[in-house]
Amino acid sequence: MACTTILVGKKASYDGSTMIARNDDSGSGHFTAKKFVTVRPEELPAVYKSVLSHVEIELPKNPMRFTAVPNAVKGEGVWAASGVNEANVGMTATETITSNPRVLGADPLVRYRPARDGQPEIPGGIGEEDIVFIVLPYIHSAREGVERLGGLLEKYGTYESNGIAFQDVDEIWWLETVGGHHWIARRVPDDVYAVMPNQLGLDRFDLGDALAGRKNYMCSADMKEFIGRNHLNLSLEGGLNPRDAFGSHDDADHVYNTPRAWYMLRHFNPRTKVWDGPHADFTPRSDDLPWCMAPEKKITPEDVKYALSSHYQGTPYDPYEGHGSPATKGIFRPIGVNRNDFMALIQMRPDVPGEFRAVEWIAFASNAFNAMAPFYANVSATPEYLANTTAEVSTGSFYWSSRMIAAMADASYSTSVFHIERYRLTVEAQGHALLNRYDEKLRREADGVKRAALRERANREIADMLKRETADTLGKVLFELSGRMKNAYSRSDA
Repeated sequence: MACTTILVGKKASYDGSTMIARNDDSGSGHFTAKKFVTVRPEELPAVYKSVLSHVEIELPKNPMRFTAVPNAVKGEGVWAASGVNEANVGMTATETITSNPRVLGADPLVRYRPARDGQPEIPGGIGEEDIVFIVLPYIHSAREGVERLGGLLEKYGTYESNGIAFQDVDEIWWLETVGGHHWIARRVPDDVYAVMPNQLGLDRFDLGDALAGRKNYMCSADMKEFIGRNHLNLSLEGGLNPRDAFGSHDDADHVYNTPRAWYMLRHFNPRTKVWDGPHADFTPRSDDLPWCMAPEKKITPEDVKYALSSHYQGTPYDPYEGHGSPATKGIFRPIGVNRNDFMALIQMRPDVPGEFRAVEWIAFASNAFNAMAPFYANVSATPEYLANTTAEVSTGSFYWSSRMIAAMADASYSTSVFHIERYRLTVEAQGHALLNRYDEKLRREADGVKRAALRERANREIADMLKRETADTLGKVLFELSGRMKNAYSRSDA
């Protein structure tokens, strides 16, 4: 999937939370309807079979309940995408990333081969369809998530190159696959944020720590031999730059991937580096953009949402810019693109009890025109407005309403954009207010059963607010676009 990820360490966030967020995007030429649901332990099989690769995996006993944002229409598997389990571990999978011929030749991806010419089928490895479903219900920390997924990759392999984030209240880990069976992972430092735009992102790796202490780095057990045997380390000065060893620096990256990283870094660190002009430290085509940086101020959920909604505002590359050169407008792939399917921002708050620590901010459809709302993750069911997505287009569905708002606001941008700004501000402000109110109620309630009911009641109230504001905004942008119809005529009977 074409996606964009931001990770925020606890000392870089406004309230000490760890935050992981990702836009999940459809491939070019289609859209994937999504829903926000809870998956219960009894819904999990003893043996998992991938729809796409046909690999079968025996799952551990005693799984935990977890939230997910799966495909709403059956056909190509679960694609659970993002969620939080009962142990307050968050996960988002996956960010499709790049590799190079040397890596893929040394450890080929594990492709599914159907039965043919009398030969039996050969299952493939695991992929984005499977990863959250076979990992998240069984882990109790971010580190444990890396270890479980790493073991599955070594045993079953993967048919695609991916990046995966794990999070608990103390740590964030980022794992990247290397070829079919190898992987590397790094703990995100507490005082930084990190950005990934569909490229292998890690630009530094301590192989010694990964193979011994495993304090801040982890990897496949044979990574040192794998690198040496296949001459993968391109560094002239010692050390290991994974981006050079395992990733890519293609011309396509300079249009599709690196500009997104450049914009996010530019947004959070506008004065730390020079980002524009002939003397820029970094440009949209720079191959050496930092994977992580300490931000110039602490980061809020709204900051993350803005970055993941960007279409290069304030630069010559904004496709909506009313002036400037046509030669630069729209030449780079935006972050807030038309085929965003959803954004999930998972926030692990350290200053509230664990029972209601995890909050998931959810937005559907194109991030440039939508709004995100917060929901408690520790619930047995999610609100109908977010869970009821089907193939049928309906204004009773948050996904489809968001898709309609985006299409109409794009077509009437100059007159609709202020409706979107007010929609976003209203939903986010009311979302914070409702969280604050229910946090206090939950702190005062001693009965565990009543606290569980309070969390679900809060989510329903947030969803009701979201539905009202979304319907109101849909009506406003519909009016603006209707006024631009080609059969409009200024004279009326009145």
